[in-house]
Amino acid sequence: MKKYKILFTKQALKDVKSLSPKLKLKLKDVLLEVIAEDPLCGKKLLGNLKGNYSYRLDLKNRIVYSIDNKKSVIYVKRARTHYGD
Repeated sequence: MKKYKILFTKQALKDVKSLSPKLKLKLKDVLLEVIAEDPLCGKKLLGNLKGNYSYRLDLKNRIVYSIDNKKSVIYVKRARTHYGD
């Protein structure tokens, strides 16, 4: 299976800056070793996030991403909590 390239939106880059060093490391590992290998491993989202996938970093934080199969690219849209903190 081919590996996908990973790109970040401006919002996702802002989110990453606010993560703890430990979560930044986990984010890197998850993106490169899990999602880039198998983009469909995340949970399909519904509602206003339909077409995106979610993968948990911890109890509070998640990665929200979309997949472009033609270009083999994963677009990371968010990398933070969605609970209003």
